[in-house]
Amino acid sequence: MRRINGTALVIVALAGTLGALAFPVWSYTDRSGTGEANLAAGSVPTRWGPLSAADRDLIVRVRLAGLWELPAAQQALERAPSGAMREAADHLIVGHTDLDKRVRVVARDLGVELPNQPTEQQRGWLQQMTDATNGKDYEKTWANLLRSAHGKIFPAIGAVRNSTRNSLVRQLASDANQTVLDHITVLEKTGAVDFEAIANDSVAGTTASPTGPPPPATGVVPPVAPPAKPSGDIDTTSRPSPGEPGTVNTDRPDPEDPDAPATR
Repeated sequence: MRRINGTALVIVALAGTLGALAFPVWSYTDRSGTGEANLAAGSVPTRWGPLSAADRDLIVRVRLAGLWELPAAQQALERAPSGAMREAADHLIVGHTDLDKRVRVVARDLGVELPNQPTEQQRGWLQQMTDATNGKDYEKTWANLLRSAHGKIFPAIGAVRNSTRNSLVRQLASDANQTVLDHITVLEKTGAVDFEAIANDSVAGTTASPTGPPPPATGVVPPVAPPAKPSGDIDTTSRPSPGEPGTVNTDRPDPEDPDAPATR
């Protein structure tokens, strides 16, 4: 009888140990703090697919960009800077007027509340532009503040475009990507962008070691890489995106009326 009781106790103890070890495995995906759990917790269902917290953040950021960049562009036109500056300001006005209509349609249909004023930081940038006195100082301040802001939202647009499950947000990200790339391009054409400062700002606070291939050796010419092309005789019909180098095609269908009733 003692042997049976001892064996039973051992079996019970082993079962408890195995249960304790197995519990974290099957329950891990439900624990808060995991990427999947955070995505599920921040998402709401819509007819266009789940709307995540990152999706909503991009919608608001696109709206905020127009709220401060439109007055910045208008100020540049009024202060009559160089021709390249005027061209950049023109692109900003056209691009953000168009993009604002598109984001208002998306926000209306998805029920996302939009801000109507720039953030405190964005108002500070506008004040910096206003305080710049002479022409060269103004051009440098104007171009670098705008180029830096566009550069910071650019990767965020790509991340949401990659991860969103919502078709309206996916289209908005595509539209925003085109607009922001166009603005980066024309801002750089002003010749006033300080690329050294932007590079240092983009890595400020990071401690990760550099990645990528080793630097080129002095005096060593690397072999020419062979072309990447399909094998065999294949017929294709598509062509590379049109446009001269340094230009971005921003021609898109007109946006819907943002003041029309939401599509349900």
